[in-house]
Amino acid sequence: MLAAQYERRGPDNWTRTDGCSNGLSPQLVIYFGDRIVMAENDCHAELKAMYPEAHLLGCSTGGEILADEVLDGSIVATAIEFENTDIQLVSANLRDYAGIFECGRDLGQQLMADNLRSVFVLSDGTDVNGSDLVRGITEIIGRDIPLTGGLAGDGDRFGETLVGIDDRPSSGIIGALGFYGDSFVMGHGSVGGWDEFGPNRAITKSSGNVLYELDGEPALELYKRYLGPEANELPGSALLYPLRVWPPENPDSDVVRTIVGIDEDAQSLIFAGNVPEGYLAQLMQGNFGRLIDGAASAAGSAKQAVNGNNGVAILVSCIGRKLLLGQRAGGEAEAIKDILGDNIAQLGFYSYGEISPHAKSGMCELHNQTMTVTVISEN
Repeated sequence: MLAAQYERRGPDNWTRTDGCSNGLSPQLVIYFGDRIVMAENDCHAELKAMYPEAHLLGCSTGGEILADEVLDGSIVATAIEFENTDIQLVSANLRDYAGIFECGRDLGQQLMADNLRSVFVLSDGTDVNGSDLVRGITEIIGRDIPLTGGLAGDGDRFGETLVGIDDRPSSGIIGALGFYGDSFVMGHGSVGGWDEFGPNRAITKSSGNVLYELDGEPALELYKRYLGPEANELPGSALLYPLRVWPPENPDSDVVRTIVGIDEDAQSLIFAGNVPEGYLAQLMQGNFGRLIDGAASAAGSAKQAVNGNNGVAILVSCIGRKLLLGQRAGGEAEAIKDILGDNIAQLGFYSYGEISPHAKSGMCELHNQTMTVTVISEN
């Protein structure tokens, strides 16, 4: 596997950043960028002109990652040439389906084959229940084929998000990339690093990704009491105080959920993924050191599969982590680079949701507030 990395800041042209001058014949270009910069510049056409034979997969972000740097207002890209791996890139428009579950099933059916080894998915980040998307895809491909990826971002604006699948990025799009063949190798890891606080509470009324009651109390009212003055900044301040949820009979399968909206009339909280009725819930808050240690731990898990081979690491981290870490956000990328080493090209983005197998249960889940690392390589 060979890779070349590029960066585009504002109106500037693309600059190769990996220090190499070798030629490349990539089958795939992955790119991530600021939504406004992407809308003002036809990055798809520019990358297609550079690599006309390659498939292009990208999305808008809450911040971009290239090597060990965290950037804003840029577009980053990595071109990948596989030696013995086949790929297939498929897409769907949310408006063409009755629901996101059906959309996920269709994507899975388009990719499914005997030699399918893994799937990477990028999705619109504002109009999608990521839990149902994951459930739809995995119903077709099964739990033994790793599924990773993330929901596109738009910084702390929470406006439009864009996904590009062999076309100019636009809203309402989901893309899935399948990797095929015995030579392909994928490693993955997903770790949070948040601290719990407050008592465990029962989810007594919910529907899908909407939470109405905790311990019989209106969810929004209870949440505001915990936040105090920061409740005036909702829903943005909720990124700093996610919720951990889990089934009472299996606490090791807990996932973190981020609030993406509130409904004052219904006194409800709206999440990026499902919060099932009957689950337990607990509030969480950030810890700088543990967040960066969590990123390193995710990299360590992902690295185990590649055995020192060349590869590409795709980092998907939650926008809430970036907002909390502030100028320290680069510590995540640096910690991961230290673990993966120089033979792994590294790019990524800050998202509205992360997709990866659960570290303990092995079931693919939508996560929030995690750092998810996907390393792809070939034997």
